Amino acid sequence: MTEPAPTGGDTATVEALRRVKAVEAEWDGKLADARRQAEEATRRARDEAEATVKAVAAELETERARQLDSARASAEREAEGLRADGAKAAEAVRSGQGRRPQERGDEIVAAVLGPFAGG
Repeated sequence: MTEPAPTGGDTATVEALRRVKAVEAEWDGKLADARRQAEEATRRARDEAEATVKAVAAELETERARQLDSARASAEREAEGLRADGAKAAEAVRSGQGRRPQERGDEIVAAVLGPFAGG
């Protein structure tokens, strides 16, 4: 069985189908290009966002380290001041000058009654 030869109407239909196929192929290409461009733009945006996040994280880590160093130095200064105050207070207690009057009772009694005790 052989197929009948195309007639004039069939030729027009075949040509219309070829044009439709050509237009479909053209639009498939355009869609593929648009998809590639969108994927590339998305990749670039993601890469830029990741780079920005990394840069901000590094900047925050630097600031955190600076704040820690500052706090450490401040705490060391405060601790040194407290040690110095403690050393002064200890020396005052050793010399008897820093004690409260109720703790210096023997000294006070000796000072008050001293002239009477010597006799």
